[in-house]
Amino acid sequence: MTQAYVHSAGATPWRTELAATLRLSWPLALANLLQMLTYAIDVIFIARLGEAPLAASALAIALFGLVLWALSGLTGAVAPVIAADLGERAPALRPVRRATRMALWLSVISGAAGMIICLGIGPLSRITGQQSEIIAMSSAYMTVIIWSMIPMVLNNVLRNFVSALGRPIFATLITAGGIGVNALANYAFIFGNFGAPEMGLTGAAVATIITSLVTLAAYVIAIRLDPLMHRYHIFGRWWVPDWERFRAIVKIGTPIALTITAEAGIFGAAAFLMGNIGTAQLAAHTVALQIAALAFQVPFGVGQAATIRVGYFYGARDREGMGRAGWSAIFVGTGFMAFSCSAMIFMPRTLLHIYIDPEAAKNAVLVGFALRYLVIAAAFQLVDGLQAVAAGALRGLQDTRIPMWIAIFSYWVPGIGVSLYLGFLTPLGGTGVWIGLATGLAVAALFLIWRWLLRDRIGLTTRPAKAE
Repeated sequence: MTQAYVHSAGATPWRTELAATLRLSWPLALANLLQMLTYAIDVIFIARLGEAPLAASALAIALFGLVLWALSGLTGAVAPVIAADLGERAPALRPVRRATRMALWLSVISGAAGMIICLGIGPLSRITGQQSEIIAMSSAYMTVIIWSMIPMVLNNVLRNFVSALGRPIFATLITAGGIGVNALANYAFIFGNFGAPEMGLTGAAVATIITSLVTLAAYVIAIRLDPLMHRYHIFGRWWVPDWERFRAIVKIGTPIALTITAEAGIFGAAAFLMGNIGTAQLAAHTVALQIAALAFQVPFGVGQAATIRVGYFYGARDREGMGRAGWSAIFVGTGFMAFSCSAMIFMPRTLLHIYIDPEAAKNAVLVGFALRYLVIAAAFQLVDGLQAVAAGALRGLQDTRIPMWIAIFSYWVPGIGVSLYLGFLTPLGGTGVWIGLATGLAVAALFLIWRWLLRDRIGLTTRPAKAE
């Protein structure tokens, strides 16, 4: 096996594994942060159209983003499958090619289903009591932006492919390039610049489609030009099925998609709870949560790296290597979250400057609530990072079903239960809702780490013999 995939069994010292984890983690974490910036650019441009278009786009993106995130988890299961193939017998040209091809198939199939789901934005908006004007604008926006769904899910598969092959920097560079494309396309099609038609809110959706297609083309070109990746010929004979690998990806990926839905669901539910408590609390919740989400992108990237690193050793049937890879990632992830935790405690106003002016008189009430929530966010930074990386390490062992149930239970029983009790039956209000969020994340982290500790005893590190 080449060093790019996995070191020889038992020969990798802790320092070398930690360095390998860092080399894989930072480009993925940076790509995640850049992706958030891409979304922020959409908001910046749409906001210039007025409150109604901004509200309509936010409504559509709430559903579109949830579906896209879930499908990214589903198709992202190709990462541990590829990593295990590489660890078992690198370069594993045929197994990796077939797994990637089936993940691309799954992207198209699931992306088409996701488009249909997103078309339900109208009925969903009416059920939740949105204004008729906003519903009409949101539905029109959705009918255009859904065409970016399949390219985006395809991009996710290719991102996992290049990362598993030791080229995560391609994901970073392509995502960074997409920011520029998105900004130019928004400027052109929203306001009618560069000779483009002035399309308003619809123009923002067109910009998203263009960005997703350019990103897809960039991945294809990068894979074609890089000798290591090109030799896999993942686009060759694309019509030939491998149903065994297709089923394997679906089996691993479906629990990941449901886990993502459960986690996104509790934060969505928290927003509705805060809205019932007060407008200022909801606004403060939104700002504080954005700051927490920004910090979360780093351990999320480390978790993605953990899936790949642990997966390499899982394929090689190297139990010591699996342990080193997992614990190294957990160390890196929690180490960063300790830093972000300190920032939220000691410089919260500086962080608030990212989104609002905390010195403005009109924001005084909002800032007061946001500062309270950031104290609790500081506390759950550690457990949030811990559960994200632990889940990533378990995915490297292709263990996703029990972690799914852990997530659903943790978020929706103690998590939402504590939020409801403290938020509405005690004077804590919004602070109580945040304590509930922290509780759910802490319980999930506890159970996931416990499962990671028991990995050998419960047979997670035993890779079945491969059927030829």
